[in-house]
Parts: sequence; structure tokens; C-alpha cells
Amino acid sequence: MSKLPIIVVGAGLGGAMAALALARKGFDVQVLEEAEEFGVIGFGIQLGPNVFWMLDRLGVADAVLAKALRPKSLVMYDWIDGEVIARIPTGDSFVRRFKKPYVVIHRVDLHKVLLEACRALPNVQMIANSSVKSFEDLGDRVRVELTNGKHHEGAALIGADGIRSTIRQQMRNEGPPRSLGYVAHRTIVPMSDVNFDVDTENVVMWYGDGFHIVHYPLRDHTLFNVVTVFKTLDMAPTDSDSPHPDLARVYRDSHPTMKKLWGMMDLSRRGWVSHDRDPIRHWSKGRVTLLGDAAHPTLQSLAQGACMAIEDAVCLAELLDGTAGNQVEAAFTQYVNARYLRTARVQYESRYYWDNWYHVGGLEREVMRETWQKKSEQDMFDCVAWLYDGFELPRKKEAA
Repeated sequence: MSKLPIIVVGAGLGGAMAALALARKGFDVQVLEEAEEFGVIGFGIQLGPNVFWMLDRLGVADAVLAKALRPKSLVMYDWIDGEVIARIPTGDSFVRRFKKPYVVIHRVDLHKVLLEACRALPNVQMIANSSVKSFEDLGDRVRVELTNGKHHEGAALIGADGIRSTIRQQMRNEGPPRSLGYVAHRTIVPMSDVNFDVDTENVVMWYGDGFHIVHYPLRDHTLFNVVTVFKTLDMAPTDSDSPHPDLARVYRDSHPTMKKLWGMMDLSRRGWVSHDRDPIRHWSKGRVTLLGDAAHPTLQSLAQGACMAIEDAVCLAELLDGTAGNQVEAAFTQYVNARYLRTARVQYESRYYWDNWYHVGGLEREVMRETWQKKSEQDMFDCVAWLYDGFELPRKKEAA
């Protein structure tokens, strides 16, 4: 390949992993990040066993595990009576089945592991305060224009710049992502502040009619991570005790633990509006491709957004390894062909669970309860095997 570097736009988890994977294959890499410094806002993140095959491959799995916490189970509770609806044990039986663990980790800690691994390599250049305006595929190279008037040239361009990707917008001209009418609020508090009866050992989800809450411990049980997502409605509050107008219709009937969880959060602050895009079959063109949320943004339902970006990064590096300059487009096509069905399934299944399981009430709630409560541990493992068994990387000879 050309002596020019591969340019990665975006230094989030996917971009950092792409830089690391490519650099380990011997490529020179430039990472362009629009923020003034490298880092992310910090809340919890879940990592399924499928991602550890990729982290192992790049030699950072042990560093991630050292910062992570292994919950005992993934548990779903009913929003009204607090009854356990479903439980997936994530201990010894889980690891025997899937060969790798399920963990939770502070997003800042995961990002720091990846950034430090990148900085330790001489062929990775990290450039902050570099907001991309546009790009031009010149046939034998790519030229990237920044909003500050500067430009960079590379052998290829990877857009890892999130759901509102500048690279994707120029490539596909499809407009902004779709708002789902849900908003997310997140908080992390010291575990010592959790002074009521609540499950602090597991990854827990309380589901309800138009909302859900997820919580779990972080950093050796010293922190408590809470996320609540609820539908935004154009309605006036009917219950003055509700912590937020959009929760008024369900607050009175919610389990007392849920009310206490909401009481820990400042719901008056602006939350994160949930967006997604429909899956697509192609996200590469010429010497330009996409990765992670820029290519296939997914809802939080399966907790797989970061995992899919990391799988993307390792797959892409594997297929670029050993390619000549005139083979970049073919390698990018192979990469998309290897990834589009798996990532589309994650998108579709995440949307299905979001609409049909996590936010239901009435009769739908009763059907969901009965369906999940009848499942055995093995049934639960079988439900997620397609995802947690991992992604088989394409062989190099297939990328020719």
C-alpha cells in the first residue's frame, strides 16, 4: 500500500480500536478527532463475550478485564410488582458455554486502555481539534479537508465518527438519523450513596410501559451506574409527585425501588435523545468506508454498539493486511460483505426488543412475562448464542 497513512475520523471506541488494529498490522495511521482533547464522557458500558475474541487478538483483553467487573447475572424485573421476569447467569456456566466473560466497565476506563495502546505505537498519530468538513477520493489517495482550512492526505479513509457521521453524510446524502421519541438520562453515584434495597450485584433492567431502567456496579463496586430511558410525550403532568412530566402516567403504579432510582437522578437536565437508522447493505465506496455507529447505529437493547464497532475494526484490519495500493477498494468491499448481515441482525433485533419487549404494558406485558419466565438457563443461552458465540474473521486469502 501507499506510504501515506490510513486516516481514521473519530477517536471514540471504534476509531481507537481501528487505529490499534491497523497499526498492529504495520500500517501508519492518523486519527482525526474533532474534540480539543482525546477522551469520552464517562458512564458504564457492557461488553459481551463476543468482543473478547477481538480484544484478545490485539493483546488488550487482560488490561480491559483488570478494569472491568463481572456481574453474577443479567436480570429483568417487572416494573409494577418487582418480580423477576428473566435471568441469564453470567458466572461459571456462562463462561463454559461462551468461553469468554460478560463484563461491565466504565467507558472512560475502556477508552483509556485503547488510547494508551495506540500511543505506545510509533505508527499511530493522534490529532485533536480536527473537525472534518469534507473528503475527496482522488483515485490513488484520499484528501480530507478540515473546518480550520487544513487538509490531510491518506491511502484510505475510515469514518468512525458516530451516528451523525460527516463521512457518511457526504457518501450517502441521506439526512439526519431518525428520532425515536425516547430520551435517556444517565448518572453515576458512589455506591455508598445507595441507601435503599436494590440489586447492586447484577446488570439489572426494569422494563415498563414506554420506559426502562438499567443499573449495575462499576469499579469494584465503588460506583453505581444508572440509566433510565423513557418515551417523551406532549402531555402535561397529572401527578405532581412524578420526577419528570413524561413519567407521570406510570409513576404512581411503578415499584417503589424504581421511584427511588429515579430519585437519584436529575431528570430536569437535558437527556440524550435516542436515534437510529435503518440497516444498509453498502457502506464503502472507493477508498472510503465506515465503521461502528457511522455504518450501523443500533439501539441499546442488546448492549452491542461498542462490541460491533470493535468487531468491525479487527475485521477491517485483517482484510487490509497485505493489500497493495490498488486493492483497497476490494478489501473494503470484502469487509462490508463480511459484516453487513451480522450488524443488520443486531440492529433489527435491538429494534424488535425495544418495541415489543422492553417498553410494553397491558396484555403485551403479560405475554412477555409468561414467555420469558418459562425459559430455562439453557434456553436463555440458546437465545443469545448467535451473538455471543462471536464473529469468525474472514481468512486473508478471501480478501484477495
